[in-house]
Amino acid sequence: MKNIVITGGAGFIGSHVVRLFVNKYPEYNIINLDKLTYAGNLANLKDVEDKPNYKFVKMDICDFDAFYQLMQDEQIDGIIHLAAESHVDRSIKDPFTFARTNVMGTLSLLQAAKLYWESLPEKYEGKRFYHISTDEVYGALEMTHPEGIEPPFTTTASSSEHHLAYGEDFFYETTKYNPHSPYSASKASSDHFVRAYHDTYGMPTIVTNCSNNYGPYQFPEKLIPLFINNIRHRKPLPVYGKGENVRDWLYVVDHARAIDVIFHNGKVAETYNIGGFNEWKNIDIIKTVIATVDRLLGRPEGADLDLITYVTDRLGHDARYAIDSTKLQKELGWEPSLQFEEGIEKTVKWYLENEAWMDNITSGEYEKYYEDMYKNR
Repeated sequence: MKNIVITGGAGFIGSHVVRLFVNKYPEYNIINLDKLTYAGNLANLKDVEDKPNYKFVKMDICDFDAFYQLMQDEQIDGIIHLAAESHVDRSIKDPFTFARTNVMGTLSLLQAAKLYWESLPEKYEGKRFYHISTDEVYGALEMTHPEGIEPPFTTTASSSEHHLAYGEDFFYETTKYNPHSPYSASKASSDHFVRAYHDTYGMPTIVTNCSNNYGPYQFPEKLIPLFINNIRHRKPLPVYGKGENVRDWLYVVDHARAIDVIFHNGKVAETYNIGGFNEWKNIDIIKTVIATVDRLLGRPEGADLDLITYVTDRLGHDARYAIDSTKLQKELGWEPSLQFEEGIEKTVKWYLENEAWMDNITSGEYEKYYEDMYKNR
């Protein structure tokens, strides 16, 4: 039986990964390790919390001694590391927290794993440290409008008019790192530590860099759930600058599927980019979300367009991100399963059908509930 720790498993992406592994691999012991900061919410996993192969451990990844003891007690074979501070605006205001969690927390996990696995007779055989990172470590791509360029690949992620609509290049696994925010700088540093542990100690590591995710259970400080909730309550929709910044979007369940494939079949010491070949300007995303929410709520078409409010642009706001995930598709057979319009429809429906979850999040009640639940355990 494999014993796997998933860090940050109560968060947005992490909860989808935990759910997938718990349900798909009943022969594994899945340990969800999460500090339960503001973005961690065990309500995201109520459907699996009673499964016999699932266990929750409240822990700070920076607590080296506690994690090293957990490695020994649970005889951990694999680590899927998602725990991170991830909101750019928060990193601009408080870079120290991002450096502590994303850099020192990752280093704590690496060193604990190294010491435990090297103490075993088989050492690193059958072990794996999988680090999930972001496309933001690559910096920013230029905004251009090439004409007559056809994509050299096939994908079901989006209609082809979005491919290469905003530039002539993508982020590749070989793209030089050039982070522009405290968040992306902290993630870049953690990526380097992971690779260094392979090169120095021979630890079996893998790094993936993924584009923007969207879908159910995302904390409503991020664009799509924030705007769904604001539209629902007829609150302003704050748009940075002119909303011209471009991002590549991926449905979170497709990201979880990619993590599953890479964890089991990816090559040690390799990097894989995960993206949807699905570029959208922020303003176009916002208008799509408005149209979908209005339609599902029975409001007149365009009824909430007047909520759009343009605000001062974010400091160091990167113009464009776009991931090339051809390597992942060709080597491991993964590709996105949903077109963006279908994914947005599913996402909006979920938030509108789970108003209690959203209201609990925005009220902060869940934080006190789970703090009281676990403080005496």
